[in-house]
Amino acid sequence: MSTEPDVLVLRRGVHGMPIESYAEAIRERLPEVTVTLARTESEEREAIRDATVATGVTIDPALLEVADELELFACSYAGTGHLPTDALCERGVTVTSASGVHGPNIGEHVLGAILAFVRRFHVAERRQRRREWRHYQADELQGSTVTVVGLGAIGTAVCERLEPFGVETVGARYSPEKGGPADEVVGLSGEGFEAALARTEYLVLACPLTEESRGLIDAAAFETLPPDAVVINVARGPVVDTDALVDATRSNAIRGAALDVTDPEPLPADHPLWGFGNVRITPHNAGHTPEYYERLADILAENVRRLRETGSPDGLRNQTIP
Repeated sequence: MSTEPDVLVLRRGVHGMPIESYAEAIRERLPEVTVTLARTESEEREAIRDATVATGVTIDPALLEVADELELFACSYAGTGHLPTDALCERGVTVTSASGVHGPNIGEHVLGAILAFVRRFHVAERRQRRREWRHYQADELQGSTVTVVGLGAIGTAVCERLEPFGVETVGARYSPEKGGPADEVVGLSGEGFEAALARTEYLVLACPLTEESRGLIDAAAFETLPPDAVVINVARGPVVDTDALVDATRSNAIRGAALDVTDPEPLPADHPLWGFGNVRITPHNAGHTPEYYERLADILAENVRRLRETGSPDGLRNQTIP
């Protein structure tokens, strides 16, 4: 790196939280670095000319054209597929992601969704609305089998939070030979995956959307799952075949579902999923946490320090490009 890094915080925030909080968190961790917060499009265009590091949800190709000193773009999202990858590569800009930021809160979201079905809070909610004091049967999580598809930061956090509950965890990932935090690890296809689905009571989807994972939970998967299975999706909507999910729910082929993501998204007001009493829907909200900017600033600060120490953008935490 030819100069001391200057950090530019682009104006778009995440989860409706004020972007000023992110800039302040970076300043607290890097008091010796100039941190600029751009609040308008013109301020962004002016500040990007001299910035060596920029951070934000995305970066417009038009901004990149005038970013003569830019060496690192720190994306505020865990996924980077929405970025202008070709333009960033052409200009030699290294890209990092926010991978790992969501682990604790989404892990808690998944655990909450599972426990809500275990203790059948959706039944209690309906009876409370009717002011009906009538007992119902509930379940226990202990002794259940939970299959977690995707063993990245989120899947790992889910497995860690399930450990005290005395469940058997099965992890499913593209490269099962890598192992993971689950009691057993299988691939995303083949007999091992089918066998895991056949004994799964809670199926947690926490994988990225890829060609292999698109439509992974289809009609055949719903036929393989036991009728008392619950599907929890905190991955991406298209990982589940929505029509197959509707059919499975309508025919009682599964016990229910907790969906933080849907396909399509947002879910249209007239979609049948809204009408099922055993489907809990949250509006892609599992990723929200008041600690988001704090964790994001930790990653950025660590990488900026590496840049200062080594003078090279190689080997940064969460590096995705190049």
